Amino acid sequence: MAIGSTMHTFDVQLADMDRGVYDDFSLRVARHPSETDAYMLTRILALGLEYTEGIVFGDGISSTEEPAVVVRDLTGQITAWIEVGAPDAERLHYGSRLAERTVVYTHRDPAKVMAPWAGKKIHRSDAIRVYSFDPGFIDAAVTLISRRNTITLTVTEQVLFLDLNGTSSTTTIHEHELA
Repeated sequence: MAIGSTMHTFDVQLADMDRGVYDDFSLRVARHPSETDAYMLTRILALGLEYTEGIVFGDGISSTEEPAVVVRDLTGQITAWIEVGAPDAERLHYGSRLAERTVVYTHRDPAKVMAPWAGKKIHRSDAIRVYSFDPGFIDAAVTLISRRNTITLTVTEQVLFLDLNGTSSTTTIHEHELA
């Protein structure tokens, strides 16, 4: 944990009917001083929406060796590289070369996030997916975050039903292709 980070805990109930993934787990999340609440929540949602065996948060904002969320197999090899926000083309290229699957979850306008990647060399760019949420969804949800949180994520037919500390909201999970 970096000096000055704020610790948050999230007790998560996950029901992803699209993938048949159901689990309850707790997360301890260190929010770095330079990390916005919107980025932190998107990072938590990315972990929940990609939840599988071997998934963990990456080493942090200051690490260039790992993404925000990473999945490793039992041998320690990276199988999924999950970026959050607006990574640059070099990071996507690097991650796509290391992992079988590379995705980006963004709380920003996906067209603006993807625009700088146009014409850049990105390994297997046709396989990379970018996921975004309805405009204003993340901004409204971050106002509900406290130091100790309960969160329920229910996904069905690419619609996310979020209950954060007793307040419910809904968004479509939008999928965008790079190529």
